[in-house]
Amino acid sequence: MLRNREIRLLFGSWLAVTAVSCAGGCWRWGLPGLWCGAGCLVLGGLYALFTRYRYRQIAALCDYLAAVYAGGEPLDIRDNREGELSLLKNDIYKIVSILKRQTRQLGADKAYLAEALQNISHQLKTPLTSLFVMTDLLAEPDLPQERRETFLHSTTEQLGRIQWLVSALLRLARIDAAAVDFKKEDMALCALLQRSLAPLRIPAELAGVQLQLDCPPQLHWRGDLSWTAEAVGNIVKNCIEHTPAGGAVALSCRENPLHIALYIRDTGPGIDQADLGRLFERFYKGQGAGPESVGIGLAMAKAILQSQNADVTAGNWEGGAVFTVKLYKQVV
Repeated sequence: MLRNREIRLLFGSWLAVTAVSCAGGCWRWGLPGLWCGAGCLVLGGLYALFTRYRYRQIAALCDYLAAVYAGGEPLDIRDNREGELSLLKNDIYKIVSILKRQTRQLGADKAYLAEALQNISHQLKTPLTSLFVMTDLLAEPDLPQERRETFLHSTTEQLGRIQWLVSALLRLARIDAAAVDFKKEDMALCALLQRSLAPLRIPAELAGVQLQLDCPPQLHWRGDLSWTAEAVGNIVKNCIEHTPAGGAVALSCRENPLHIALYIRDTGPGIDQADLGRLFERFYKGQGAGPESVGIGLAMAKAILQSQNADVTAGNWEGGAVFTVKLYKQVV
């Protein structure tokens, strides 16, 4: 306490005033002056004890902050009593709790980044290895023409896969960084769904899967047509890949006062219960995912929709899997 320059100055001033008051009081009034000086001493002692108590409280807060800085968990030091120290304790606890949460979030982000980089390297390693092997084979002068054409076709497919993966990762990075300027344009849901299905009709036909659309023409929504069509297309593509030949993927729209619900149902085996909670995680591949699956299409769809006042959930119905896209009419 006495290490504080202001306290020393105050204590010295108090002693000087008390000494002068006692001397003057005794000289002028005698015994009453002595009692007055004694009262000043008592009050000064009480103030010193009170100041020492407050310094101990402040020292305890310093020890608390040092323990938290050393990695300890923040204890609940909140105090509901009135006073400056109580307010200080509450504010320190709030700040420490916020900083701890931010630290945990940074740790989680760091772990997620490391896992994402590992997944990306794994996804790129497989096609790159195939490309190196096929390049060596194509360099052989006595390679039959039929085999050469097969290897060239495989090389083109692997390059296309790498191009799609890199492009998808760049789009996701732009969304995460809020660098995408999503348009707010009025669109007819039928036009949106037709645009989503257009590049998927040939793959669906080759897979023997029928695409069905049931959407009232009067339904409209405000959003970005291109990005939303890509999100819906990724979901439909996932359904096509998990629907056996002879099955169907059906899209239907229903409206209520809060949102427009788009239901995408397939007639596949459904979604395993163990996958439902992680289906939209990046690079997560469910039980029925094929060898060519990257595990990024559904994650991108959810990121696009959530950036536009919309959302998507997954579940099962009696005939297969169902994805529910909610396009909200107001900001929620």
